[in-house]
Amino acid sequence: MMTSLTQFVGFGALVMLGAMSPGPDFAVVVRRSALSGRGHGMAAAAGIAVGVAVWVVAAGTGVAALLAASAMAFTVVKIVGAAYLLYLGVKALRAALRKGGALDLDLPAPADRGPWAAFAEGLLTNVLNPKAALFFVALVPQFVSEGGAFGDTLLLSAVALAGTMVWFLTVANVVSTLRRVFARSGVRKAVDGLTGAALIGLGVNLAVAGRP
Repeated sequence: MMTSLTQFVGFGALVMLGAMSPGPDFAVVVRRSALSGRGHGMAAAAGIAVGVAVWVVAAGTGVAALLAASAMAFTVVKIVGAAYLLYLGVKALRAALRKGGALDLDLPAPADRGPWAAFAEGLLTNVLNPKAALFFVALVPQFVSEGGAFGDTLLLSAVALAGTMVWFLTVANVVSTLRRVFARSGVRKAVDGLTGAALIGLGVNLAVAGRP
């Protein structure tokens, strides 16, 4: 059973380090914050954090280990996750190529680009990433012994959620403070183009990656 405060802190630090590594989660939060504002970026951050919490519970209960052990299940999640990243990337590239001027910051975002859509985008980006399953399958058992109390897993999940939220909310707030810069036509197209290319690259990398 895990009772040490030091272990909680250590787990949270490792999760935050994982969150800080460049990846699709970071790209989604940056793009949402830059082009749609602080609220949308924070909503995407919340979706990612919930996804991380789900993976911690899945790892603690053995579900993620089953996914990692099953070649078919792993491949299905990998293909779906890669397809979703490619979809987001292509959508961003299309936005970069679309004609138009600067964003009007006073206009409300369309329904398909609202906070709930941003939350869902962050959540799906994370939970459809089988690499997250492998990360937590390797990490969580070091803090919760086999057969340990489910309460310990829930506490780890809360720690992971909080740590991930702290990092991505920071990213969302920092990026959104520069939103008037990002709203300019040329800058907006550059953000769409760069994040789109990054998401497509990550999607292709996920699709061709084998199981470690």
